[in-house]
Amino acid sequence: MRLSWLIGLALLSSVTVNANAQDVYVVSYIDAAPASRAAVANALKQLAAASRKDDGNVRYEILQRTAPQNQFAAVSIWKSQAAYDAHAASAHVKDFRTKSKPLLISAIDDRLHGGMEIAATDAKVAPGAVFVVTHVDVPPPRKDECIVALKALTADSRKEANAVRFEVFQQSSRPNHFTVVEVWKSDKAYEAHITAPHTIKFRDTLTPMSGALYDERTYKAL
Repeated sequence: MRLSWLIGLALLSSVTVNANAQDVYVVSYIDAAPASRAAVANALKQLAAASRKDDGNVRYEILQRTAPQNQFAAVSIWKSQAAYDAHAASAHVKDFRTKSKPLLISAIDDRLHGGMEIAATDAKVAPGAVFVVTHVDVPPPRKDECIVALKALTADSRKEANAVRFEVFQQSSRPNHFTVVEVWKSDKAYEAHITAPHTIKFRDTLTPMSGALYDERTYKAL
């Protein structure tokens, strides 16, 4: 019993090896009115171009959901909380939020995270790549079990031939909530991943402890 506990502890202690403790990982969900999706997409592209020039920005990606296409996600990494706070207070962010508000069907949902399993380098994302953003949450007492399962999934998924990037963020305000961000070379690569034995094993493990439906969404980069 003690041996299994020590093994689990060792796995947990290695989870953050690839993450910079100071970095802030932000996933923002933006839901546009269907008739306004093109206008919101263009505004998000402009926001991304300006935000990539902000001090402390590491990565800024705008994603459009494959269906329904009026849903977007902004995934960004910042070198510190101060860098993110300065970005959030910048004129281009305030301008985007003011002008886009009448075009949205709900408030922008910003989720701040710490890194858990982060790619060591940013591999080039070619046209046609499939982005996947999944929200995973479990009741607080099951958090550590979920972390071990996510770590195993990450290790196995990164070995797949057509994996471009596989990362896990841990939500700052609710550490039992996680965001998994994946990039696959193609639809076929993504389909191979979701039917792989290690993916099925992860979902079988997660389902009994999950606090909500497994919210997996596919996107294309804008």
